[in-house]
Amino acid sequence: MSSIAYIDEEDGKKRLMNNSKLYAKILAKFKSDTNLDNLLSCVADQDWEQAQAAIHAIKGVAANLSLPELFKQSLDVEIQIKGKALKNESLENFKLCFSQTLVQVEEVIAANA
Repeated sequence: MSSIAYIDEEDGKKRLMNNSKLYAKILAKFKSDTNLDNLLSCVADQDWEQAQAAIHAIKGVAANLSLPELFKQSLDVEIQIKGKALKNESLENFKLCFSQTLVQVEEVIAANA
């Protein structure tokens, strides 16, 4: 497992009255979220308004599911998108973070389903 905690499982479960199965179910829905694909498409098209909506949605989900690193990186990317100056390095870091978060999501689902 990575040294970065991409999921604050304890906090996530607390938000759901310590219902581990419900937390796992909601995390499973997160896996099928299409906002990342939408974000990447909008950034490629330089559709900053839609890119901002997509990153804002990801940031909100990250906050609600207690995904602290994804939230932090989403905030950074959102600020850059608002300025219409998204750095490629930031986007690549965000995509890597998203990917690593999904790895840990799978582990939490397996442990709690």
